[in-house]
Amino acid sequence: MLQHTPFYDFHVEAGAKMVDFGGWEMPIMYRSINDEHIQTRTSGSIFDVSHMGRLQISGKDAEAFLNYVFTRDVTAQKVGQCRYGLLCNERGGILDDVILNRDKKNWLMVVNASNRQKVLAHFTAVRKEKGFDFDIADNTESTAMIALQGPKVIDKVGEHLEGVKQLKRYQFLTDSFMMIIKYTVSRTGYTGEDGVEVILPAKMAPKAMKLLAGRFDRPDATLKPAGLGARDTLRLEAGMPLYGHELSEDIDPISAGLGWAVTLKKDFLGAEALRAIAEKGPRQKLVGLEFASRRIARQGTPLTGQNSDGMGQVTSGTFSPTLQKSIAMAYVDAPLAEVGTEVIADIKGEKISGKVVPLPFYKRP
Repeated sequence: MLQHTPFYDFHVEAGAKMVDFGGWEMPIMYRSINDEHIQTRTSGSIFDVSHMGRLQISGKDAEAFLNYVFTRDVTAQKVGQCRYGLLCNERGGILDDVILNRDKKNWLMVVNASNRQKVLAHFTAVRKEKGFDFDIADNTESTAMIALQGPKVIDKVGEHLEGVKQLKRYQFLTDSFMMIIKYTVSRTGYTGEDGVEVILPAKMAPKAMKLLAGRFDRPDATLKPAGLGARDTLRLEAGMPLYGHELSEDIDPISAGLGWAVTLKKDFLGAEALRAIAEKGPRQKLVGLEFASRRIARQGTPLTGQNSDGMGQVTSGTFSPTLQKSIAMAYVDAPLAEVGTEVIADIKGEKISGKVVPLPFYKRP
């Protein structure tokens, strides 16, 4: 049986097309993916991301434990700061990519929905093996989470939630609305736009949605609901990796272009393997591709170079609503990863020409 987020009734009443997403019944779209994509880029959208895992970590060894499993240096992380980073296995493969928030007394980690149970099992195994003393609480089902993304979001949300306008990127705050609804709001997102992500008690979710979304049925509404379809096209334009596509336990952060999210000078799980990869250089690299045709190169599409039989394969592809071009991300052999390198994609027997381009494809003005 599929799980429902606290916003399920809202999605149904708003006419969303619902799909199975990792065991959760989630909205793929309300109007059209293209319309919701453009709404996000030009004004603002509200996304239900309650399916993502929310883990609270506290206790005597919480910092030491996190510094061992997380690729960033958490000892330098300040209260109120969010950091993107990775959880790796001993080979340097990516178990998950996460956001870690440091609060006064505890830490909050947001993990991918499909990896929540795996991460919990991993943390339990590490705690047992290394003897770390900490507590972990899975607050996923007792809370809700929404992402508000777009150029007009900060002003709109700032009308209701104090302090939002003063937040810098990758900062968060915890407060209460009307002395009743406790919430955590972070200036983060997965669309390439400015915006926030809000965590609040599950029982207060419907009321909060009405408050923040407002009259979204009006044509000129600042915020409108958007589904997973637009979330995917937006993140792809922004060159943001997706677990199960660009990231997996067989892919390391260096190859994925995420070396900036790895503190190699500290010791952590997978550090030795990643130092070796960084020193030698990765065998393949993640690149952006742009195609001459409007046809979409989907995940798994094989790629060849002009003078090579083998080159790599596509991990994610779409037709960009913003750029009006067919774009993709792919892993290609490192010597062929230079910008401008010509590629050929085999899309169901049709050879489509393209080239390597810089990531991200889109940067907000």
